[in-house]
Amino acid sequence: MDILNIIFAIASIGLGAFGWLAPRYTMDVLNLSGHTDTMGMSEVRASAGCLFIGMGLGALLIGSPAAYLMLGCCWTGAAVGRLTSLLRDGQTSKKWGYFAVEAAVGVPAILINL
Repeated sequence: MDILNIIFAIASIGLGAFGWLAPRYTMDVLNLSGHTDTMGMSEVRASAGCLFIGMGLGALLIGSPAAYLMLGCCWTGAAVGRLTSLLRDGQTSKKWGYFAVEAAVGVPAILINL
């Protein structure tokens, strides 16, 4: 179980690094349009980047089942939001792919740390 927790935390850090260090790339992948100011990139760096890095690092630093459980809750929350979009905003293969990753990290992280 410990190895899975570490993998989930490292996945959070790795995926967050894209949002933090490559916000334009992340915005392109997520089909987010750029604006004339930099607020969009700032939001991606924060919410799709360092937030996930902080979640992963926090779980690794604390190292308790509760920390990894919270990491799972965060990922599962993202999956619920994505599922809501699939049901209300229309379905695409990209949305299903992101949902699958979010659920594949979140649900097991919850189940192995309860």
